[in-house]
Amino acid sequence: MVLYKLEEFDPNYQHSFGSEDIKGYDVYSDRDNEKVGTIQNILVDESGHFRYLVIDTGFWIFGKQVLLPVGRTRIDQGDRRVYAVGFTKEQAEDLPEFSEDLRIDYDYEERVREVYRTEPLEASTPLETSAPLDAPVAPTPYKAPEPEATPVAARKVDYDRNAYTYQQEPDLYEMNERDHQTLKLYEERLVANKTRHKAGEVTIGKHVETETERVSVPVEKERVVIERVTPENTGKPVSPGEVTFRSGEVAHMDIYEEKPDIHKEAVVREEVRIKKQVEQEMVSSEEQVRREELDIDTEGRPIVDKNR
Repeated sequence: MVLYKLEEFDPNYQHSFGSEDIKGYDVYSDRDNEKVGTIQNILVDESGHFRYLVIDTGFWIFGKQVLLPVGRTRIDQGDRRVYAVGFTKEQAEDLPEFSEDLRIDYDYEERVREVYRTEPLEASTPLETSAPLDAPVAPTPYKAPEPEATPVAARKVDYDRNAYTYQQEPDLYEMNERDHQTLKLYEERLVANKTRHKAGEVTIGKHVETETERVSVPVEKERVVIERVTPENTGKPVSPGEVTFRSGEVAHMDIYEEKPDIHKEAVVREEVRIKKQVEQEMVSSEEQVRREELDIDTEGRPIVDKNR
């Protein structure tokens, strides 16, 4: 059986705990209400169930760190305390010391269990303000049962190291019938939303361009044509009364011509209307999502982490 520190098993455990993280709670003996240390860490198994609290005993046992099975705890969240049920200074002295770099194996756990097995639980005063512990994979607070003291010899049991499970010793690791352990299964899902942002800008203006155009218009000019012709009665005598010789006689004729009148005028050539229209298109995306499935075993066999 492999044990993990809580932050190694779930780096985001504080998000699930919220304000109910019991790391840092003070630990008191339920026998005499004496402070015995502080919770430094929590050890969980492959399924995420709480199995031990790591207790720093401080000046009580000169800074020794020991393991306290969760079945021997009672939690008071109102006072931010954990009560060690039936825990004595003699047990703390007999327990093997825990360290951060220690490799916990079956033999080490057996040394821990032997200390608690040889010290039967005694009835203790119930904690009136006991509150449940809300954790993603942790057990809810445990209110210790009050079994009758059993002789040490009657509690001696030989366990098979290859088939041992925590369920075989419920007084060390399990909750009572009223409480239960909660294992939350999470899954990821894709959430599609839209955000509106400026994709570009279109600016429309106008400017003046100059070009040279040619235009032609026909104009008329009058000119005088003088013709000298010989009349048909040339040489025919006229009567004396028809002849009037006068000097200075002048004939007048007005001569006209057209001049081009070319000027510019502005006219409306066309109108430009500006509007927007919305086009829709489908955008697809693929992502990998994870989902937790429940592994259930009813024959007492350990559940192995398939991802390891």
